[in-house]
Amino acid sequence: MSQPLIDSLRRALAANPDDLPLRLHLAELLLEAGDRSGAVSELATVLAGEPGNPTALKLMGRALAVDARQSEPAAAGGDVAPEQPAEGTAAAPAALLNFDWTAAEEQLGVDVPPMFVGSAEAAGEPAFDLERPRLQLADVGGMAQAKQRLQASFLAPLRNPELRRMYSKSLRGGLLMYGPPGCGKTYLARALAGELQAGFLSVQITDILDPLLGTSERNVHELFQAARRAAPCVLFFDEVDALGQRRSQTRNSALRGTVNQLLTELDGVEQDNDGVFVLAATNQPWDVDPALRRPGRFDRTVLVLPPDQPAREAILRHHLQHRPIAGIDTGRLAKRTEGFSGADLAYVTELAAENALLASVADGEPRPIGMADLEAAVAGVRPSIGPWLETARNLVSFGEDDGTYGELRSYLKKAGRL
Repeated sequence: MSQPLIDSLRRALAANPDDLPLRLHLAELLLEAGDRSGAVSELATVLAGEPGNPTALKLMGRALAVDARQSEPAAAGGDVAPEQPAEGTAAAPAALLNFDWTAAEEQLGVDVPPMFVGSAEAAGEPAFDLERPRLQLADVGGMAQAKQRLQASFLAPLRNPELRRMYSKSLRGGLLMYGPPGCGKTYLARALAGELQAGFLSVQITDILDPLLGTSERNVHELFQAARRAAPCVLFFDEVDALGQRRSQTRNSALRGTVNQLLTELDGVEQDNDGVFVLAATNQPWDVDPALRRPGRFDRTVLVLPPDQPAREAILRHHLQHRPIAGIDTGRLAKRTEGFSGADLAYVTELAAENALLASVADGEPRPIGMADLEAAVAGVRPSIGPWLETARNLVSFGEDDGTYGELRSYLKKAGRL
């Protein structure tokens, strides 16, 4: 194979190093040209990105089988080399497992991650993606009460450091947002991170829990360590009732240990949590372990209600902005959708778009979404928060009332549910 072609492929890879098929092609050409060390280097890079790539494994097996044949001593009684297994048999993976990666890296002068070593998650080490949201609280329609609580809890102390020091106001502790599903709790948390110009770490139970003993606790610790390193950072626990459920109701000892570790990290016993703004969201706050609600933990709560009329109008405009529309009165639609969640409103616009699309197919000519499409969609959608409101009503009416859900009681009375 001509050297110019190999040089051309190397220049192409220098411009686009993530092109694995191109790198595989280069490795095959190098192997055919007798440059086994170069081929191994390229194949190692491919396998670091795709450990199970069958073509790369096959080529690596060929390269290493050649090395093995050249390094083996002659068979006793003659110079005949031992029979080599055919390509694609189990011998190639076995040769790969016995390959000395350290020696290869030293020989080639590169630092390549070894094959068959899984990702951080597979090794039991959590990998959490830090976001930098550009969303601001001003971008969130309505929710004036929730915004005011966030302002008092986080924004005002952070923006006035001198007053914070004067009043010894700590930035520690967290805030628990609760309310019916689909009403924007996660959206509000992202907006707060954007307002603070802080990092945003969103965590769900699947990011934490692990079947191996002690790994879930370590995941919680590593999560808080990542947030501390990225401070200022908003650490957001979505559906915290699944992770921090009442230990008295939990038979799983591993989950109880995870809750204990979460409590320890929130207290900051071994680390300083200043600059780590801990938020959590739940649809069922009554299932959250009471210990998580103590001072210094999720000691502040805010009820995130279904969007009010200005918020509903803003949500409708948001979901219609990139669709062809004509003659839409979002104000009138907002009045007709009292009790709809943000998710319900998104579904309304989706149904209206579907209706306009089907009509366009039938007529053979595209037409915009009209008011009739949206009104028909509103008539066909039932607010999804009804079951949640019924559960909340039972809790407030018949459960122990220590004043925790006073805000919820007021809303239910206003909505005619009590």
